[in-house]
Amino acid sequence: MGKTCDIGACLSLIARYHHDIVVVRVHWPLTRLRFSWFIIRFWCSVMISTAQSRIMGFAWKLALTLCLSFSLAAQSTNSHPQDPAPDARAKALYARGMTALQNRDLSGARASFEKLLRVAPRSPEAHNSLGWVLMMQGEVDGGVSHFNSALRLKPDFPQAHLNLANALVQKKDFPSAELHARKAIQLAPKDSEGHRTLGRALSLEGNVTDAIAELELATQLEPQRPDLHDDLGSLLVQASQPQEATVQFSKALELQADFAPAKLHLGVLRWQQKSFRDAHELLSSAAALSPENAQAHYYFGRVLEDERQFETATLEFQRATELRPDFAEAWEAFGLRLQRLGRADAAATAFRRLATLQPANPDAHNDVGLALVQAGDASSAIPEFQSALRLRPDDPGYLISLGTAYLQKSDFESAITQFREALKIDPQDATAHYDLGLALKLRDQLPDAIAEFQKAAALAPNQPDAHYSLGITYWQQGEFAKSEDELRRAIAVQPDYSEAHYTLGTVLKQDGKLEEAASALRQAISLDPGLVGAHTTLAAILRQQGDKAAADAESRRAQDLFKQSNRLQAATFNTNSGSKLLKAGDLDGAISQFRAAISLMPEYAPAHRLLGEALDRKGQKSEAEEELHKAAEIARGAK
Repeated sequence: MGKTCDIGACLSLIARYHHDIVVVRVHWPLTRLRFSWFIIRFWCSVMISTAQSRIMGFAWKLALTLCLSFSLAAQSTNSHPQDPAPDARAKALYARGMTALQNRDLSGARASFEKLLRVAPRSPEAHNSLGWVLMMQGEVDGGVSHFNSALRLKPDFPQAHLNLANALVQKKDFPSAELHARKAIQLAPKDSEGHRTLGRALSLEGNVTDAIAELELATQLEPQRPDLHDDLGSLLVQASQPQEATVQFSKALELQADFAPAKLHLGVLRWQQKSFRDAHELLSSAAALSPENAQAHYYFGRVLEDERQFETATLEFQRATELRPDFAEAWEAFGLRLQRLGRADAAATAFRRLATLQPANPDAHNDVGLALVQAGDASSAIPEFQSALRLRPDDPGYLISLGTAYLQKSDFESAITQFREALKIDPQDATAHYDLGLALKLRDQLPDAIAEFQKAAALAPNQPDAHYSLGITYWQQGEFAKSEDELRRAIAVQPDYSEAHYTLGTVLKQDGKLEEAASALRQAISLDPGLVGAHTTLAAILRQQGDKAAADAESRRAQDLFKQSNRLQAATFNTNSGSKLLKAGDLDGAISQFRAAISLMPEYAPAHRLLGEALDRKGQKSEAEEELHKAAEIARGAK
């Protein structure tokens, strides 16, 4: 072992210490807080996010009501009693609009209702119908204008009050929505929609108790409607009544077995309760029944993640982002999954989208930076960490991330500065002490490095890498006994730590303890047969012990592994070159590089995966699918 620690070796130690993948640091308390708020927002938004689809659900009932009432309203148009032509034309236009609605043709309905208003400008029903269509097309302000016109012409029009209340909910004017919903109920107390709309407005004002009471009235008025039971269940979850909520979701599914919203909501509840089997069944069904519902794919992905079906989870998160490009939580989950799959460039792209959606979110910038460091692009990562720190200056985790980027650039002074700044904020941060120790070690300040590793080990005694790094540093100083003690502590914490067994074997060999050294090296090889150095060192020990045949066998294994390592390096180089060409848009050049990598290492999953992506972009879908499938198979086999 040389006097100084190789920068790559130290970065790999950072990777191990920070868990999972290269320098992906998880601020667990903050992550849990962010997630809990998202779950709260999910249940609170159920009444809004499903509003439009629910309104569509009772549109046909509304259409019949309006058709019946229009014959009475026609007399309020500008037509003359003695001239029946405008009256007949108005009825025909109205009927045409309703037919379009029944066929879910909103554009056709809008055209008919707009013509109707030119014939009967003082018809409240015409204004109400056009307002409803505009609301369904996302033109909420236009809808509000027409609902108000309808109510000026007919103040006691319950359906217009109800539609206006729903539009105001979409505009987040909840007090006004409540006012109009109450008026609708006053005019039509037996209409379940009035009670549901009032419940929706009350829940969004934070009055969940009264909202539940309104939804209970709605379900009593129309007990056979699954959507009402589903809404009631969502409110009960908000009120921390999961058992009662389960009853309502189950009732909705009893009434309509393929009712996707209830499957989604019950699936999310089961997931929160960690009933993963039930959640999987419900959410996979919800995603199949509602393939365009981004939330169904997102939550199904969360369940798959908990079931450790990582590749499939990644695809579900990706689908959620495709369906809803503004779905920030899905972009975050997609990026984290890509990181853990080693696809750092793709993860950085996902996190950049998250940062675009949430520019004031410091975690988003930190996530971008971590992915870039993982991809080896510390220069681009540094501005992202700096952005995160501008938004949250006192976060020690961001300072540590920035220090790690400087460490990757071999700017040790800047790295040390950032780690020390982090420790000023949180002197008990074991990670900051550990990373500072590595930076000092790279500066050959070994006594100072040892002091920091010791602090890290004291603060996080179950973290093996602090002991491992102490062992290596003592070894560099020639203190074999101390090195052996620390390496054994690392192994005690993590018995399958192959590098620690290998290093211990090397130290014991130098200390003249050949039998113990051979034992440690054999253990290292049993854990990781690809450790070339372990085979070479064991061969040297066996020669010293006079066992030439066994020594030659170990040497041959080392030579074979060395050749394989060279092939892997070449395959990695070709894959990285192909990746750069792919980014530049040179598909043919990229494909050539990926195929060259595969010829060197047929089981090299990254080359197969990137080749699949390149072929897909070139339009060769079947070949692309084959390569992606091969990459997934190799990845599964490596687990």
